[in-house]
Amino acid sequence: MIDDDVSVRDGLGALIESIGLSVQAFTSATEFLNSNPGALAGCVVLDVNMPGMNGLELQREMNVSGIRMPVIFLTGCGDIPMTVKALKAGAVHFLTKPVREDDLMDAIRQALEADRKSRPERAEMEQLRQRFDSLAPRERQVMGLVVSGRLNKQIAFELGISERTIKLYRGQVMRKMGAPSLADLVKQAEKLDHVR
Repeated sequence: MIDDDVSVRDGLGALIESIGLSVQAFTSATEFLNSNPGALAGCVVLDVNMPGMNGLELQREMNVSGIRMPVIFLTGCGDIPMTVKALKAGAVHFLTKPVREDDLMDAIRQALEADRKSRPERAEMEQLRQRFDSLAPRERQVMGLVVSGRLNKQIAFELGISERTIKLYRGQVMRKMGAPSLADLVKQAEKLDHVR
């Protein structure tokens, strides 16, 4: 939970803990970002108006930084354009204060379930990114040409190197990417393109 108002942090923290959930409270967006939030499981209950970086700016920073925790906005001064902007950027809920306890608890439960379901997929994507990052520039170039459907001899001609060298690069790419077949490599490339 991120809110600059201590009474809100204390009240919501106690409410959330009363149903058996643990809570970490932060006074600002910067404090939250400095806590290594990518390693945390759960969801973020976030105020919009805070000094320094506001809630919408924090949401944007989370998206850019790859922090994929579900976001629930809780604000006393929301309007329709702000709500639309937050939801388009991936917020799972946009609630206004005062909020009914049941509505907030339902939103938190839904966000936690969404986080639980998406974690394995996010871990897989992180592993895929790490494998791709391990490729040398020439291996990335060969991978791009292979997944576009070009034959080894076409790639060799295009890059001005021997077909035998292309076969070596292609083998290294398959091994480093952990792709047992060309079809698997193509699927991996599509996933990587989808998240960029």
